[in-house]
Amino acid sequence: MKDEAILWTLAGHFALLSLFAIGGANAAMPEMHRLAVEVKGWMSDRQFADLFAIAQVAPGPNVIIVTLIGYQAAGIAGALVATAAMCGPTCIAAYYIGRVWDRFREARWRIAIQAGLVPITIGLIAASAWVLALAADHNWIAAAITIATAFAGYFSRLNPLWLFGVAALVGLAGYV
Repeated sequence: MKDEAILWTLAGHFALLSLFAIGGANAAMPEMHRLAVEVKGWMSDRQFADLFAIAQVAPGPNVIIVTLIGYQAAGIAGALVATAAMCGPTCIAAYYIGRVWDRFREARWRIAIQAGLVPITIGLIAASAWVLALAADHNWIAAAITIATAFAGYFSRLNPLWLFGVAALVGLAGYV
């Protein structure tokens, strides 16, 4: 009975999140963290950050974080339910909205909606970055690496792989 309750919780939360994840699954990361770590206690901050890292390096879409959270909470059934709940409603909505959206490509209301969604998406993704930085940075060196990487990524044309390489070397050296 406990697993069934977890599955219903996963289905309800991720189905709702899918409709508010403007900008992709990463935009809903703060709420996923709140649910999985703070409210339900399915994992620790560190485990959440590790699952996020795995989801980012795995091939395919970054929505795989939802599958990993579901698996951590309720095994294979949890992974399947969480993934279906996160992807299903948005796929259905995208199909029907997409059919209508193209007809109004020159409409002022469509242009206004698209322009309004840009800052919302940026804000949601920035909130996700903040939550993940708080979950992953457990000492001042890790925080410094996060800040330096953010600044270097934003203000330079440096390939991000170099930044990852430097962070990996710092980690291998045992500073983080």
